[in-house]
Amino acid sequence: MSFAHPWWLLGLLVVAGLVAGYALLLRRRRRDVVRFTNLELLDSVAPKRPGRYRHLPAAAFLAALAVLTVALAGPQAEAKVPRNRATVMLVIDVSLSMKATDVQPSRLAAAQTAAKAFADQLTPGINLGLVSFAGTAAVLVSPATDREAVKRAVDGLKLSESTATGEAIFAAMQSVESFSQSIASAGGAGSEGPPPARIVLMSDGKQTVPGPDGENEPRGAFTAAKKAAEAEIPVSTISFGTAYGTIDIEGGRTRVAVDDASMREIARLSGGQFFTAASESELRQVYSELGEQIGYEVRRVDTSRPWLAGGVLLLVAGFGGGLLLGRRLP
Repeated sequence: MSFAHPWWLLGLLVVAGLVAGYALLLRRRRRDVVRFTNLELLDSVAPKRPGRYRHLPAAAFLAALAVLTVALAGPQAEAKVPRNRATVMLVIDVSLSMKATDVQPSRLAAAQTAAKAFADQLTPGINLGLVSFAGTAAVLVSPATDREAVKRAVDGLKLSESTATGEAIFAAMQSVESFSQSIASAGGAGSEGPPPARIVLMSDGKQTVPGPDGENEPRGAFTAAKKAAEAEIPVSTISFGTAYGTIDIEGGRTRVAVDDASMREIARLSGGQFFTAASESELRQVYSELGEQIGYEVRRVDTSRPWLAGGVLLLVAGFGGGLLLGRRLP
């Protein structure tokens, strides 16, 4: 726990002084009673006092002062707070290798199911967009809070040839930039600047456009990842599938193993995270983890309300107990 106004805690010294003063007052009163009073006569004429219970009102009153002092200091604690302004671009590989059935019923079908679950679990204030890519990249849904549009587009994904990973990252970045500009022109960003953004890239294979060894070319995946880092848009990558996946091409079986190395490097260069998933359940778990990270942020929030409520209740108890037990205030 931390405090927004810690100097108020000095008031606890005053409370400690009152406690000490109360204890000294009791001690002096007991001494005076013994010194100046005929105890036998006092027992016969004085009513029975409630014993130790008579101190409860004063204890409640002093405790209330301590609790209210802590409340004035502004106690704070870390808490997960839903993000109300953020942009997430979901980028899904639809190259022919995604029809491999090493992940049941197929890589693409499993990816579609998990992507829709991801869209549903994101906090409502996040703007979600969708990019699909094979030989080229296409922005299917611009960033918005409408999840149904994203899910419909995910259901309509179609396979095609080649894998242009770099183009997909550039397309997602352009969509984020356009959305940020529209927010700024509408006055929605205010002084906070453009909303934070993240790209979630899911692919199962190595870039083939502009070439398998062209990641560092101007439109290559690694170049795009570096540009994303410069724009402060981290790319979290999910390498989806297994090393033993195959597909039928022109009557022959072609091996389509996942390319963890490239996906890991894209995440590293862009400042994002790298994940692997070899089944639909694992992919769901990855998306769930990403959704938790993207949808919530840890902030220090004010926790003074329970302290205020507790202090007021202790005050009421102290005053009420004083009137009931001693027919006076503590």
